[in-house]
Order: sequence, then structure tokens, then C-alpha cells
Amino acid sequence: MSVSDPIADMLTVIRNGCRAKHKRVEVPASRLKSEILKVLLKEKFISNYKYIEDGKQGKLRIYLKYTPDEKSVISGIERVSTPGLRRYVNAKNVPRVQGGLGIAIISTSRGVMTDKEARKLGVGGEVICKIW
Repeated sequence: MSVSDPIADMLTVIRNGCRAKHKRVEVPASRLKSEILKVLLKEKFISNYKYIEDGKQGKLRIYLKYTPDEKSVISGIERVSTPGLRRYVNAKNVPRVQGGLGIAIISTSRGVMTDKEARKLGVGGEVICKIW
């Protein structure tokens, strides 16, 4: 795993875990990853997550969610803002994902939230990723 973009690494682990039909995956823990997972849990893209202490930085265990016919709830996940090219939007230009069927996760001055919440509060910020 690369260390230059830990958020992209987490999204890749989730994407690969969904394709391989794993029940759970683990990633190294950080506060931003935890906030992103909180949004994914609230929007019902994952079934649960928990922090596991390992004596170092800790790990986040992510429990993936599937439909009754074993299809992943997450059909697409894409990193938008990268360390080399940050993508910021103002409150008027908050993106819609798949015509409102997906979500964009945005890091704002009021915390990490979905595009719908950012639009409602009238805040912009860094677009972290899109999920549908």
C-alpha cells in the first residue's frame, strides 16, 4: 500500500473487498477515515465499522453491505481530490452524483458530510470522493 494517499488506499480496499465478496476489510486508522466511514454508515453504504487497537495507530474494520442476492450496495467508488490536485467547491457548485442516486463526501469547515447536507447548510469544501 502506498503512503502518499491513505484515503485512496482505503477506497481501493473497500472497492476490492466488494468485488471479492468479502464480509469485512481492514485499513489503518485515522480520524478522517473514521469520519468518512461514519458518513458511509449513515447513508447505509456499509453495515458497520469499528476501531481495533493494535498498539500502533490502530485499524478500522469495515463490514461491507450486500443485497439479499449477494450484490454489493456500493456499485462505484471514486476518489476526487488527491494530494497532488485538491478539488474544492463553493456552496453553489456542490456536485450531484448519478443524478442524486449517489453521494459526494465533502470535507467542510463544519466537518465531513454528504453533498446534500453541504447544500442544505450552504457550505462548500474539499470534495473527497464520490460513491454510488
